[in-house]
Amino acid sequence: MNSFPSVFISHGAPDLLLHPSRATDFFKQFESKFGRPEAILVISAHWLSQRPVVSAAVQPRTIHDFGGFPAELYEMQYSAPGAPALAAQVKQQLEKAGFPVEVNPDRGLDHGAWSPLLLMYPEANIPVTQLSIQPYSDPEHHLKLGRALAPLREAGVLILASGSITHNLQSFGGSKFDAESLEWAVQFDQWLAETIAQPNIEALLNYRQQAPYAVQNHPTDEHFLPLFVALGAGGTTPQVTQLHSSFTYGAISMAAYAFA
Repeated sequence: MNSFPSVFISHGAPDLLLHPSRATDFFKQFESKFGRPEAILVISAHWLSQRPVVSAAVQPRTIHDFGGFPAELYEMQYSAPGAPALAAQVKQQLEKAGFPVEVNPDRGLDHGAWSPLLLMYPEANIPVTQLSIQPYSDPEHHLKLGRALAPLREAGVLILASGSITHNLQSFGGSKFDAESLEWAVQFDQWLAETIAQPNIEALLNYRQQAPYAVQNHPTDEHFLPLFVALGAGGTTPQVTQLHSSFTYGAISMAAYAFA
C-alpha cells in the first residue's frame, strides 16, 4: 500500500476544464506521478461550515455550484463511488484530536472536488469523500485539522486540499483565460513559494500581516485555508515540493504543493 503525500491544488475557475493549459496538463499527469490511492479525501474551499463536517454519501452527486458558464459544464458528471468507511475514519481521527465532528449522509462533490478529479482520475472509480472547512476559524485551526488527518496517508489515502493560492474574483472581470499575470498576484505567489519551501510555518500562519498584497489576493481567506490542512497533514516537519506553477485569467495562481 502506497503512502501518499498530502497535496494542495489550486482548482481554478469552473471553466478550467474547457481550456487546455499547463494547469490541465499538470492535473492529467497526476496519476502517472503519484499512482492510484485507495481512497480520496477532498478538503474543498467550497464546503463551509461552523465545525468540521464529513460526507458519508454512498454515491455523491456532482454539484454544479457556479453560474454564468457554458452549458457543457453543467452536463459534466463525476460519478465516483463515495467513501463512507473513510468518512468514519476521518470522524474518528478528528474526534481523537478534540474536534467536534458532524456527518452529512448525502453531501455531494462540489466543483472544488470534481473539477480537478475529472482530470486527475477521469475513470471516476476511486472512492471519494469531502471534509468541510471552517471560514470563521484561523489558519492554525486548519493546520491542526490537517495534523489530525496525517495518519490516513499511511493507509493509502490521498488527502487533497483544494482551494486557490490567489483568489480575488472582483479584480479581473474582463480578463481572458490566458491574460498576462498581474504583478500583485505574482508577488504573493512568489512570497508563498519562498516561505513554504523553508517551511516558515509562523510566517504562513500570519500571512495576512506578512505577505505582500495578502488582503488584495484574499479579501476573504476561505480559498487559502485548505493549504493549511494539506501542510498539517504532511506532518510536523514536512518536506515540501512545489508540483506546479502557472496562472489563469491573470490573477489566479494555479500553484500546487505536496507535503510528506
